[in-house]
Amino acid sequence: MNWFIDTFRTSLGKKLLMAVTGLGFLGFIIVHLLGNLTLYAGHEGVFNAYVAKLHQYEALILVAEIGLFALAVIHVTTGLLLFLANRSARSVRYAVTKSGGGRTVGSATMPYTGLAILLFVILHLSNFTFADVTDRTMYDVVAATFSSWIYIIVYVAAVVAVAIHVRHGFWSLFQTIGLNHEKYMPALRAISVALAVILGVGFGLIPIYIGIIV
Repeated sequence: MNWFIDTFRTSLGKKLLMAVTGLGFLGFIIVHLLGNLTLYAGHEGVFNAYVAKLHQYEALILVAEIGLFALAVIHVTTGLLLFLANRSARSVRYAVTKSGGGRTVGSATMPYTGLAILLFVILHLSNFTFADVTDRTMYDVVAATFSSWIYIIVYVAAVVAVAIHVRHGFWSLFQTIGLNHEKYMPALRAISVALAVILGVGFGLIPIYIGIIV
């Protein structure tokens, strides 16, 4: 057990934790998008039926929520430790921005997009997960929330942050575990871009569709 703990005290070990927990979140986001696609059905009954179906598995949902919370704590804490370690290791800033090591907008902004996502998740939970649905359906909650231009803008901005975060995080996951061979890294980079676009467009159009079109 000591070797396991010692491994995750190292920079590489922390990056592995980030990779594994990040992959878990990516899986959740994809499933979450698939469920939210019912909002595009054009009728509130479809989405409400989906929500009602989820409530039939409340025990499993509770387990999933606890797991997601644990992943969040590990991912955020580890990311913060890596960020502080990198900051302390660079007492002198580079005079020239280096891009040879795969430096991109995504890699340069990972801590900041991560923080933006964390703040948005808190807002998102307060508006949806903990919303009062005593006298209204979940679709009513969604429609009321997306009737606000301010929330639409915040939501779309957060989705852009998610897309940037995923675009870099997905391919760097394979780099972290040593699967960064020149033969297939271009393909992984392409997949990461495709994932970012799918998630960005899939989630980003929801508030526009509900708030403006419907």
